[in-house]
Amino acid sequence: MALADARARLPQLQAVPHDPDAEQHWLERLADLADRFTPMVMTDPPDGLVLDITGCTHLFGGERALARDAMRLMHTQGMRVRAARTTTPEAALALARLGEAGRTPSVDTEEAAIRRLPLLALRAGNDALAAMRRAGFACIGDLADLPRAPLVARFGSESVTMLDRLLGRADSRITPRRLPAPIRAERRFAEPIARVDSIVAVIGELLAEACARLAERHQGGRRFAVRLYRSDGAMRDLAVETGQPLRAPEPVVRLFAERIESLADPIDPGFGFDIVRLAVPVVEALDMAQDALDGGQARSDDLAALLDRLAVRMGAQRFRRLVPQDTHMPERAMRLVPVAAKPRAMAGWDATPAGEPPLRPLVLLDPPERISVIAQVPDGPPRHFQWRGSVHRIVRQEGPKRIAPEWWRRAEGHDADPGLTRDYYRVEDMAGCRFWLFRRGLYERETDAPHWYVHGLFA
Repeated sequence: MALADARARLPQLQAVPHDPDAEQHWLERLADLADRFTPMVMTDPPDGLVLDITGCTHLFGGERALARDAMRLMHTQGMRVRAARTTTPEAALALARLGEAGRTPSVDTEEAAIRRLPLLALRAGNDALAAMRRAGFACIGDLADLPRAPLVARFGSESVTMLDRLLGRADSRITPRRLPAPIRAERRFAEPIARVDSIVAVIGELLAEACARLAERHQGGRRFAVRLYRSDGAMRDLAVETGQPLRAPEPVVRLFAERIESLADPIDPGFGFDIVRLAVPVVEALDMAQDALDGGQARSDDLAALLDRLAVRMGAQRFRRLVPQDTHMPERAMRLVPVAAKPRAMAGWDATPAGEPPLRPLVLLDPPERISVIAQVPDGPPRHFQWRGSVHRIVRQEGPKRIAPEWWRRAEGHDADPGLTRDYYRVEDMAGCRFWLFRRGLYERETDAPHWYVHGLFA
């Protein structure tokens, strides 16, 4: 009814604006709490959670005990809960929302309870529901034993598919919010732990288990995540990332210890944590590596460990490295990314052969600086050029290296504006200074007056 009519009948009614975003955020938080029972959790907005508890019930003493613990946890968050345990997610949601209050069907009475559900359990459109009611159907049981072909022809295939899923006659799976990490380990405590050093020690034990499994798979972890479940339902998440794959627990334990020390909001154990769970969501192949000649770690490993510690203390975004990009334009060939970002395997456009001087300078001028050039022919190599008030006479040159413009990046494409071609030269003047020059535009084909630029200096 209208709000004014409702307030007239119930003066003490409290009304607040509907906030679907806040409801979804709260549902996601409740789903995070449900992760302690199973990693397979699906949300069904606006008010439903589906847990696939296959293989998890023995940890809690059976299905009934798990359901009782889950409902108790939701009650501690101020929620009113109705739960159902069935063989399909659609049936569980329908029984929880539309079933008889206070009754959780057993396996023997599950189908009977589903047959008593109203037609709303099919989640069909208004037109399909109205057609079913006009045909004299009132509940799921009225449709359960009828031939499927006439029902599909009259009410649509979606309604019949949902009917079979409700009755367990069609395969049905949930789509979890997030895929379980390939490697997980956890500890459950009869008496909650509250000391930080005890938490770090437990994390070390879990890391030892996870690293042993990583070694079996010839993998290393790039990201390690820990979730602490407090006995009153609160959670705390900790995560560290590494610049290269690791499967030794000691350096990761040190990173977690430094993460805890650097937290602006210290961990509040409250009444203690009763579950500590470790996941390794990002893994990479890690084969055997050669140690240094003295039997210790290689210097690159020391540098990676230093960067990991600095990233934990000061933030991963503060430390960056260059990675190649899928482009042949020199000014866009590299990009800065955090040191912990996953490296991209990509062959360079100008890979330098072993023992040869670099084909491109390490540092480019931004933007390239225009110069005056004298050449024997307009489209030939340079002989002299003037730059920053000095004249340079070229004694050695190599090129051209032709780079076409990336016309496919322009909205107008090739036909309207193909761009100008660049011819790059590596040159050396009489003083032994080496430059990277390019001519922009092909003579008489793209322009009548091509311009020359200095794009970089070689060491």
